[in-house]
Amino acid sequence: MNVNSFDTRFIFSKYKKTIIYFVCAISIWNCGTDPEIKQKPALIKPESGLERYKPRFGRKRPVIAVIGETKYTELSDFIVPFGVLKRAKIADIHALADKRGTMNMFPALKFEIGNDFTDFDLKFPEGADYVIVPAVHNSENRILIDWIRDQSRKGATVIGICDGVWLVSNAGLLNDKRATGHWYSFEKLREKFPSTQWIRNKRYVADRNVITTTGVTASIPISLALVESIAGKQRASNVARDFGVTDWSDEHCSSEFAFETKHYFAAAKNLLFFWNREDVGIPVFQGMDEVSLALAADAYARTFRTNVFSISNSSGSIRTKSELLLIPDLQNEPNRFLDRSITMEKAETAVNVLKKTLTHIELLYGNSTSSFVSLQIEYPKE
Repeated sequence: MNVNSFDTRFIFSKYKKTIIYFVCAISIWNCGTDPEIKQKPALIKPESGLERYKPRFGRKRPVIAVIGETKYTELSDFIVPFGVLKRAKIADIHALADKRGTMNMFPALKFEIGNDFTDFDLKFPEGADYVIVPAVHNSENRILIDWIRDQSRKGATVIGICDGVWLVSNAGLLNDKRATGHWYSFEKLREKFPSTQWIRNKRYVADRNVITTTGVTASIPISLALVESIAGKQRASNVARDFGVTDWSDEHCSSEFAFETKHYFAAAKNLLFFWNREDVGIPVFQGMDEVSLALAADAYARTFRTNVFSISNSSGSIRTKSELLLIPDLQNEPNRFLDRSITMEKAETAVNVLKKTLTHIELLYGNSTSSFVSLQIEYPKE
C-alpha cells in the first residue's frame, strides 16, 4: 500500500540516537533520575496551583489561542487542550496555524485550520489571555517564536505542552524561571537553557506568566487546571467527569519514566522488521470526540508497528464535537486498503479510550510495545 499518513522518521528522530546506540551494541544508555527537587510553589492560588484568571480589556470571557505549524504539530498536544477547553464553555477558543490550510499532525491525522496569526491579530490586537503551545517539528520556527514572544509581551499566559517547551524556551520566555518538560528531553533542555530551573516530579509548573508540562498526557490535567483557574473547581470537576478524570493536580513521579532494556528491544525490533507493519484505520464520523480520537491515534501510531489512518465512508471533511475540521486520510470504501480497523465506542470517556487502546496494543504487539508507547506519552501504566 502506498498511502501514508505519517512518516515514521518524525517519531524515530526523537529517540534514534538512543535506539541506534543500543542496536549497535555499543552500550545501553541509562538516563538515570534526579533526586526530587522540592520547591515552594511559585504562586499561591487555587488548588490546581495556577493563578486565578483576571479579566482584561473588558472581556466577559478569556480568549485562548491553541497554535501549531502546518508542517507537523503533535496531535494530542494540540487537540486535547482545544477539545477540553472548548467543551468547558468557559472561554473563546481559537485554533491557529502559521498559515491557513492543512495542519499535518504527528504521529497521525490532519486537520484544516482556517485562521493564521495575522487573522487573530486583526481580531484581537490586544492579544490572547492564554496561548497554548504544543510540540512542533521545527521548534526554531521563527513565525511561531516571534508570535509567542509578542503575545507574552501583551500579557498572555503562555502554556508549553510537552515538547512545546522548546518553542517557549527558544522564545526566551523561560529565562530565570522554573519549568518542566518531557522526561526524554530533560537533560537536553537543561544543557541548552541553563538559566532555567528544570523541575522534576511535577506534572506542570507555573512561574509568573508561563506554564510548562511534562509529556503528552499532561495535556488533560493542565487543561482542567486552566478550567479551574478560570471558572472554579466545581466547573473543572464537571468537565473532568466528562473525560474520565478524577485528578488534575501537578503531582507526578518522573522517576517512573526511563528507557529499559525491553523498550530498546521493542523499538529496535518494530523498526527493523518493517515488513510486519500494519495499516490501521480508525473510522471517523460527524460530531466525533476528537480528544478520544487523538489519544487513540497517537498511541497506535507510536508502536513503530503501524501506519494509522482516519477513514470515512463518505467524501469531505469531518466536523468534530468541538468543531474542528478533520480531513479523513481515506474516503469512500477505505477498508479494502487496511490490515485492521479500530472502532471506538461513542459513549466512552477519553481516558477510558486511552486505557483500552494501550490494552489492545499489548494484546496485538506485546507488553514491551505497549510499555514503550506509555513511556513515550509519559502515561503511567496501571
